[in-house]
Amino acid sequence: MRVIALDLGGTKLAGAVVNRRGQVLHRQEAALAGRTGGAVGGLIRRLLRALEDVVRTEGEELFGVGIAVPGISNQRTGRVWAPNIPGWTRYPLRSEVRSALRRRPVVVEMESDRICYILGEQWRGAARGCRNAIYLAVGTGIGAGILCDGRVLRGAAGIAGSIGWMALDRPFQPQYRIHGCFEAHASGPGLARVASQLRKKQGRTPRGGTQAPGFESAQEVFAAWEKGDPAARRAIEQAVEFWGMGVANLVSLFNPERIVFGGGVFGPGLRLLQRIQTEAARWAQPVAMRQVEWVGSALGGDAGLLGAARLAWQSSNPFV
Repeated sequence: MRVIALDLGGTKLAGAVVNRRGQVLHRQEAALAGRTGGAVGGLIRRLLRALEDVVRTEGEELFGVGIAVPGISNQRTGRVWAPNIPGWTRYPLRSEVRSALRRRPVVVEMESDRICYILGEQWRGAARGCRNAIYLAVGTGIGAGILCDGRVLRGAAGIAGSIGWMALDRPFQPQYRIHGCFEAHASGPGLARVASQLRKKQGRTPRGGTQAPGFESAQEVFAAWEKGDPAARRAIEQAVEFWGMGVANLVSLFNPERIVFGGGVFGPGLRLLQRIQTEAARWAQPVAMRQVEWVGSALGGDAGLLGAARLAWQSSNPFV
């Protein structure tokens, strides 16, 4: 028996065949490459069918499909809202999956990527053995998968953990309507945007005398930071402040025993954990802050895939 796990991000789609023990037996990836709306759905259908062929070739039976989505999954309608994928405001993802699987009676489960991250880490990663843990995901967006008293916190409509909308600064800016305050300042794209704005304000120019280019990604900002670039250095200092405040709020609200840091930014960003912890300690409830353990993701890019697989294996309503 096998499940197919899909992890849909802002820039790529990852898929895997996973067994009951959480072992990834086969994987494939595809870049979104600017695809929007139905074109992303088409990519999902093709990947699903390819992975289903792998299961069939191995002589195994497909139990179901679990999907990590970068937004909100409506469990009743099977529709998805994903702000970083143009055209996905009420996208009928469950029906797309059912169509790709030729209406076979298998499990189809979908959750936000942040929920899948903490499920994956609890099952096979850095949150094993925890009843109260938080996965802080910083990449294209910012979200938190929250494990509270052994149960994943979903909220009334599956929106719990959307911490990109944390109000951490003032005055209000129009850009906060799209991605939220925290995300605008300290996500991967937010970090690149802030560094670019600071470089422009500083008027830094190369030897040729023209304005230095902006930053295209957080990776570029970190690379420039290592070389002593003043705009990159200041942008990262500001991001550390935002990450520290955000984590302090999570610690004070939920009193977790462990916080797992992951996402694309917390590859290079893991070296800043001590600085973020120092900043968080200024703001957080002190007893809770002293008790919490800070760790990096043990699963890296597989956290969402394994969490999605866990969703499918745990399903008690197999044919929705």
